Amino acid sequence: MKRNYQKELEQVLGRLDGKAPRLLLHSCCAPCSSYVLEYLSQYFEITVRYFNPNISPAEEYQKRLAEQARLIEAMPMEHKATLQSPGYEPAAFYEAVKGLEQIPEGGERCFACFALRLEDAAKAAKEGGFDYFTTTLSISPLKNAQKLNEIGEAMGEKYGVKWLPGDFKKKEGYKRSIVLSEEYGLYRQNYCGCAFSKKEAMERENQKKQEALGHEE
Repeated sequence: MKRNYQKELEQVLGRLDGKAPRLLLHSCCAPCSSYVLEYLSQYFEITVRYFNPNISPAEEYQKRLAEQARLIEAMPMEHKATLQSPGYEPAAFYEAVKGLEQIPEGGERCFACFALRLEDAAKAAKEGGFDYFTTTLSISPLKNAQKLNEIGEAMGEKYGVKWLPGDFKKKEGYKRSIVLSEEYGLYRQNYCGCAFSKKEAMERENQKKQEALGHEE
C-alpha cells in the first residue's frame, strides 16, 4: 500500500501541541527550501544544513550556498531559521556514486546521492541533539519521495534520531516554491547539481534546439 507522506507529516504536526521542536532540515538549494521553510517554520525551530557535495562546479556550489543564506536572512518566519554549512566535499560524492556514473538521472546514482546527504543530516541531527531531521528534496516533481522517505527512515534508525516524513510537492508546495523564488529573486538552475545531471540537461536543451530548427525548415 502506497504511503501518504504528507498525511503522515500532518499527523506529526498535530501532535506537537504548540511546542516547537528542533528540526535539522537538509536543503539542496534556496528555491526548493523556500516553501518548506515557510511551511515548517510555523511548527519548528529550524537549522538548515547545506551539505551538497554533488554540486558541480565549485562556483555553482558557492552561488547556491550564497542564495540559501540570503533567503534565510530575508524570509520572515515565526521561528527564525539558522544555517549550517559543513563545507564542500566533492570527493565524497564521487566515491558514493562510483560505478553508477552512466545510470540516468532518477535511478540508483541519485539514490546513492540521497543516502550520502541524508546520512550526513542524520549524524548531524544526532550530534546536535535535534528532535527531528528531514530534507527539502521531495519538493521536486523529479525526485522519488518514497525512496527519500525510505532512506531517511533508515538513517534515522541507524543514528537514533526521528525522521520527519514529508512529500513537500503536495498541497501545491512545488508551485508555491516557484512563486516564492520569483518574489525573492532567487537563482534557479536548470539541473539538479551534479556533473552528470548537468550533462543530461545540456543534452535535453540541445535536443530541443534541434527539434525547433527542424520545425522551422
